[in-house]
Amino acid sequence: MNTDTKEWRELAEIKAELAERDWFMGTSGNLSIRETDSPTFYITASGKDKRKQSDSDFLLVDLKGSPVEETELRPSAETLLHTVIYGKTKANCVLHVHTVENNVVSELYGGEGSVTFRNHEIIKATGRWDEDSEFQIPIIYNHADIPLLAEKFNQHVQEDSGAVLIRNHGITVWGKSGLEAKRILEACEFLFQYQLLLKSQRAIIHSVR
Repeated sequence: MNTDTKEWRELAEIKAELAERDWFMGTSGNLSIRETDSPTFYITASGKDKRKQSDSDFLLVDLKGSPVEETELRPSAETLLHTVIYGKTKANCVLHVHTVENNVVSELYGGEGSVTFRNHEIIKATGRWDEDSEFQIPIIYNHADIPLLAEKFNQHVQEDSGAVLIRNHGITVWGKSGLEAKRILEACEFLFQYQLLLKSQRAIIHSVR
């Protein structure tokens, strides 16, 4: 496999940056990027330590999630979520990470089916520029049956960029470029940390009154 393509290098750079943030606990997480003018995309191989870099980090798959070249590597178990996005939108990059914050937020607001943020400057990173913009992130149940998970996930994939939380599992974001997808992911994680800190501070203030 050619590991010196523009897309491979870009995905490797994104993976390295997210690894520096320690967003790949265990072997969790999966990333992909679409090949230019091609119905194929690179995706992280299953079971890899994503904090390390190697020539076998990614494999090339088609829009059904099947490898297009002979390989001993297996695509991520959640490749179907990536195929949903690439099949429905013009997105070119998909990022999925597990962090403590996004898991806690998904549990706190899972019963509501979504979490909504308003009056945050960083919402502009998601492409929402109006002064009264709000950013709503759907939260879906973490079905162990991946085809069923993909079916539920599919209901929330409508635009070329977006984000979905999987309850106690992680967040999946996508964008028209690697930069946009990473920007949305960073904004989401900022908002999650903010929300949890705000709730904890309010609880402390309430307890001392």
